[in-house]
Amino acid sequence: MDDPALTETVAAEDGEKSTPGELATDREWLRRLIAEGSYHYVYTNYDSEHPDHWHRYLWPAVLNDLRQYLNGSQILDAGCGNGAFCRELIKLPRVEISGVDLSQTGIEIARKTCPEATFKIASITDDIESIFGHTFDAIVCLEVIAYMYDPRGFLEALRDGLRPGGTLIISTAFHGYWKNLALALVGKWDQHLATTIDGGPIKFWSRSALSRLLGETGFDVKHFIGCGRVPLLWKSMVITAVRR
Repeated sequence: MDDPALTETVAAEDGEKSTPGELATDREWLRRLIAEGSYHYVYTNYDSEHPDHWHRYLWPAVLNDLRQYLNGSQILDAGCGNGAFCRELIKLPRVEISGVDLSQTGIEIARKTCPEATFKIASITDDIESIFGHTFDAIVCLEVIAYMYDPRGFLEALRDGLRPGGTLIISTAFHGYWKNLALALVGKWDQHLATTIDGGPIKFWSRSALSRLLGETGFDVKHFIGCGRVPLLWKSMVITAVRR
C-alpha cells in the first residue's frame, strides 16, 4: 500500500464529550472533539529528504498536467511532507512554490532542502488563504485523500484555496473492477487494505467515485491517467480538475 505524505487518523477517548447531534455538521463535531482532546492526529515523521517510493511513476504525470493546465505561477503542494516534490516543482519556469503539512519534521527538512519555497505547518483542511495570505493558481495533492475522515470537506478546502479557474491535481491509490477482482483472486485484500497499520488509509477510491465527488464540490474534471503497473491494474491514479 502506498505510504502517505500525511496521514490523518482519529482515536476516541473515554469521557462525556460532544455528539454529532449537538453540532451542525460532522466536520464541526470533529473540530470540537479535537479541541476537547478526544481525538488525536497521527502523521508521518521524516528523518530524510528522500521522496516516497511512488515518486517514480506519479511525478512525471503530475508535472505533465501542470505544464498543460497551469494558468498562473503560484503552486501549493498540499500534504508536502518533507518537500521532495516541491524541489521538483521549483524547477518549473517562473513559479512560486509553497507547501503545507502537519509534520514538523517534514517541514523542517523541506525548509532546509528547498529554501526557495514557502512552507507552513498546518492542516490541509484549514483556511489555505488565511495560512498563506492568498489563493493559488494550482494545488497539487498526492496520495492524501485516502487518509481523510471528511473527504468532501477536504476537497472544499482545496477548492477555496484555488482562484476561480485554478487547477487541482490529485492522486490516490487506484481501485477498479479488474484490480479489485485480481486482489480477491490472489487473496491479497487484507494486505492491500492495510487494516493493521496505524494511521492506514480509510477511503478507497475508484475513478468514478472521486470524479463524482470532485464535481459535487465545485470542480470540472479535465484529465485522468493511471500510473504504475499495467493498465487497469494501476497502482495510483491522477485526476486533474479545474475550479468552476
